[in-house]
Parts: sequence; C-alpha cells; structure tokens
Amino acid sequence: MEHVPVWFMRQAGRSLPEYRALRGEGSILEAIARPELAAEVTLQPVRRYGVDAAILFSDIVVPVAAIGFGVDVVPGRGPVVDQPFRSAADLGRLRPLVPEQDTPYVLETIRLLVGELDRLDVPLIGFAGAPFTVASYLVEGGPSRTYARTKSLMRAEPQLWDRLLDVLADQALASLRSQVAAGASAVQLFDSWAGALSPVDYERRVLPASRKVLHGLADLGVPRIHFGVGTGELLHLMAQAGADVVGVDWRVPLDVARRRIGPGLALQGNLDPALCLAPWPVVADEARDVLTRGRGGGHVFNLGHGVLPDTDPAVLQQLVELVHNTAVDDPATGRRP
Repeated sequence: MEHVPVWFMRQAGRSLPEYRALRGEGSILEAIARPELAAEVTLQPVRRYGVDAAILFSDIVVPVAAIGFGVDVVPGRGPVVDQPFRSAADLGRLRPLVPEQDTPYVLETIRLLVGELDRLDVPLIGFAGAPFTVASYLVEGGPSRTYARTKSLMRAEPQLWDRLLDVLADQALASLRSQVAAGASAVQLFDSWAGALSPVDYERRVLPASRKVLHGLADLGVPRIHFGVGTGELLHLMAQAGADVVGVDWRVPLDVARRRIGPGLALQGNLDPALCLAPWPVVADEARDVLTRGRGGGHVFNLGHGVLPDTDPAVLQQLVELVHNTAVDDPATGRRP
C-alpha cells in the first residue's frame, strides 16, 4: 500500500444519515441480531468514505448479552445490567460463549460481508471488548466515571476478580476466533476504560487477561489491534499484551507514544474526534501533524476514539482523501508508508 491506511472507529453509526434511516428505532442489540441490516450498516462508510477497512457493526457487550447475563444498551447511556456482578455466585451466570449457538447472527453478518468486501479489496475488522472494560460494565451496572465498585472488587477480592476476568477473556477469545473463522481479516480488542487504572493495577490485575486473549489468537495469523482510552501511562504495558498494533487516543502525540511502546509494533490513531467539528483547515492541519508524528515504524490513521454523532460525513470523506494523498517520508524505509 502506497499510502497510510485509514479507517475510523464508529465510522458506521449516527453520524451517517443513511445509518439513521436504516436503523430507525429500537435497541442496537436488536439491529445487530439482523445480519442483512448489520452487514449493510458495516458497508455504508466503506462506500461513502473509501476507507481502507470495514469495522464490523456490533457491540462489546454482545457476548454477555447473548448468554443471558441481563445486559441491554440504552440509547444515550450505553450498556446497563439488570443485576450487576456482586459475588462469586454471579460467576454461575457467566457460562462459556458458544458463538455458533449464541451469536450465529454475528457470524452470518460476517459471511454476508466477506464477498462484497473482497470485491472492494477492503478487509473486515472484527472486535471484542477486553475483559476489564466488559467487567466494569457488569460490576458497575452501567457506565461509570469513577469505577469505584470495579476497583473495590479488584482490590478487596483479587481471586474473585481474577476468575471474573478469566471467564471474560475466554468469552472474548471464543468470539474473536469465531469471527476470524467466518472471514474477518483482523481483530481489535477494545479496552476502552483501562485508562481509569494505575499502571500497577493494570499490570497485576488486567494485563494477564488481555494477554490471554491476544496470545490466544496468535495461531490465526491475523493482525491484532489493542486500543484503550486515556492509556498514555499504560502504553508500555499494553505493548506487552501481544498485539501487532497499539491504538493511541488523542492525548499522547504518536511520536511520544512510539517511544513509550518501543520498536516492533505499529501505531493506530490518533486525531481528536472533537476536532472533526472544527473548520476544515483546522482538521487538515491536525491530520497532517498526526501523519508526520506517526511515521517511522508503521501507522494506521484513525481518530483517538469513535466518531462523534454530530460529525459532518463530508469532513470524514475529506480526511480519507487527505490521508490517501499525503506523502510522508518514512525515515525507517526511505519510502512513503
């Protein structure tokens, strides 16, 4: 590829009028369970923007919802849990995920997508929620700003915590392996809220479970991406989890992130999603800065988190064109990336 590849987290979603027209009302989990609809939503940004990868239309709580833990996704709020995880007895509510039985609609969506994406020469990225982030929803009962219950459980009952994360790691691994078997060309592990942790807590109580997931995919030979928000102080640890690409949010410049992560891994990111609401000259200047800082070791252009609902799709289309048309000399190879 003669240009830096580009795709956007949440590129399929509320910022697209065609998505809103197709989705209508109802739970996102209901939409995900309709393969033809989910496949069409996945394809919409590929057609509109010309991005270099499609990201599966799904959600990180699909596995725990599918096994009957009592999870729903409330519009405007996010995942909520009827009966949050509180004790060892709740482990019994977290049976192993059997993708062919529990989430056959996800696999059917991927199968529907593969043929069309192959014709477009665009890979499909599957994904799962990392054990910590999924656990935080189960323990807190919904989104949190403090993760107080989660951190309390982690410290007060470390053995129970480790068992919880191990079960969720097995679920994520089963889900991701099934997605690859169905046709996904790469995978991303979303540890969206790991930035709430100290490096000590992350290394001792979270990294082993994420490593189990990522190492458990090694034999499949597909690229593995590991992403978190607010993880600037954790990047050196995330680099040890087993991914090929580390996603970086907008808080850490990519050249700084590369020094923290070390050699051998590519970076993904990291334009601030909020800047996409600024005038185009501002967006363009910031995007060029990201491209410059990302050179020298492998870079996938992306936002530092998901596309905001108020983003003008025309801006994202211009961004893709800018990335595809910008030559950035790579001092490591002497070539354009």
